[in-house]
Formats: sequence, C-alpha cells, structure tokens
Amino acid sequence: MRKMDKYLKAGKKLLIDPDYRFLFMADKMGRYSRMPDEQYLRRRFKATIGRELNLESPQTYNEKIQWLKLYDRKPLYTELVDKIEVKKYVADKIGDEYVIPLLGVWNDPEEIDFTLLPNQFVLKCNHNSGIGMYICKDKSKLDIDRVKRGLNIGLKEDKYLLGREWPYKNVKRRILAEKYMEDNTTHDLKDYKFFAFDGVVKALFIATERQSANEETKFDFFDAEFQHLDLINGHPNAEITPSCPKMFEEMKRLAEKLSKGFPHVRIDFYEVNGKVYFGEFTFSHWSGLMPFEPESWDYTFGSWITLPKSLK
Repeated sequence: MRKMDKYLKAGKKLLIDPDYRFLFMADKMGRYSRMPDEQYLRRRFKATIGRELNLESPQTYNEKIQWLKLYDRKPLYTELVDKIEVKKYVADKIGDEYVIPLLGVWNDPEEIDFTLLPNQFVLKCNHNSGIGMYICKDKSKLDIDRVKRGLNIGLKEDKYLLGREWPYKNVKRRILAEKYMEDNTTHDLKDYKFFAFDGVVKALFIATERQSANEETKFDFFDAEFQHLDLINGHPNAEITPSCPKMFEEMKRLAEKLSKGFPHVRIDFYEVNGKVYFGEFTFSHWSGLMPFEPESWDYTFGSWITLPKSLK
C-alpha cells in the first residue's frame, strides 16, 4: 500500500508541478534532446534552482557555470574531460608520476582480454562519471558478462545531454582500464576536489563514503587554508570531519598549475600511500544545477569566477 501511495503521490506531482514534470520528462524519458541549449538550460535552471536564470549579468556560481557552458567552448575542454586523453596532458604539465597508470583502452567490451589484466584493476568509460565503472579487487570473483553489460550501458550514456555540458559532447566514447589504487593505511580512496580559478585555489571538498553500500556519500568543504566551511552542496557533511591530507599543499600547488588560464575548473586528486595522483578535470561542478545551503555561498563562489571578456 505504501508503494502505491508513493506512485500516486508522484503521479499527482507530475500533473500539477511543471518543474517536476520537466525534470521527469528530461531525465526519465529523454525528452527535450532537440531543445536549443540556452532554452533548455533556462528551463532546467528554473526547475532545479527555483528562479529564473540570469545570463545577462550572472552573479552566482550556478549562473556563471551556465554562462560558461554556453559561451566558453574551447576544443581543449573536450580533451581534458576525456579520461584517456587527459593523462598525456597532465603528464606533460606536471609529470607522469602524478598519473594513474593506464592498463588498456578499448572501443567495445567484447575487445577486452581479461586474462591480460592483473588481479586488481578499475574499468570505466572515458566520457562519464561512474555509470559502467567496475572496481575489481579479486579477478577470480569477476562476473565478466555482468561487467560487459555495465560497460555497454555506460557507453550509451550521453553525459552532454542532461546538463548540456559542452565539453562532453564530442568525446569519442571508449573504455579504459587503470591500475587499482588503495591506501595501505586507511584502505579507502578519498577524493580531494579543488575549486580553482585561473591558477588560484579558493576552496575544496572531500568526498567520503563513496563506496559504501549503506551510507550516502558525504561532502565536506574547506577553504584554501583547510578551514571547514559551513556549507552543504548536494550531500551532507560527514559525522567526523575529515582531517587535512598530508599532501594538501602539494595538491593545492598542482591544482593551481593545472588550472592556469581557465576561468574555473574543479581539479580532483587522490592521496595514496604518501603520493598524489590526478583524478579528473570538471568544468561544471554539479553542472551548475545544485543549490548551495546557505544560498550566500552561491554568490561567494560566483564572485571568484571572472567571466572571459573575449572568447577567441
């Protein structure tokens, strides 16, 4: 009965709430794929943030991210969000010792020869954020057919379409295998995600409990001096505030070097057994479609982005 009530409530909301209906049609039914980017983003922004999108004089972080998605479209961004191509770029910029070793690249799951992979590895698609990913800790327990089905689903995901994040639009979709990384002390792999603005780090957050089956992922935000911020954005804080990583200053230095010349980019790192490894570039955190709590942080983060005067 409770399940039926849930469906009835959702059905009623679908009928009377235009914002909920838009998101349902876009996310669940794949509608609006032909809607022009600006029109779509104005509509989606209203549905998720709760007010009209100001593109004429954007002030908040979420508004400026929409502006950048529409008007700052450098071909280099496509290379940098490609999890395969970005490895060479990062190696050239800061050194290949910061790059997680690549074990193989394939166009189709059927091309993968699992006998050639080590006992532990990570498989994922190069163009998305998790769908199809498989973390193998013991190859003897690997369900190859299940892994292939997941990768095929991941390859079909259109990362560009839902948030109109332009850098993902033209990525050639492939599969990669990377070395499995685990910290011997914590047996965990925390993400350290730095918000950088043309070579200056202003904030970061740490993602914890990402691999927990029973707990929601936790996000804790800090300023550039690693002071905890009273801020919620997408996920709650952890019950125990994460401690400052040993390699914090090195990660910050590398983030500033890699972000130079970009109005804004989030750069992710891992700390593994006393070494720093690059994770990924993200030009649109939450696609610029996630409220900040309190809202004042949306304006603070927005003040750190200086929009380009020229896009040549």
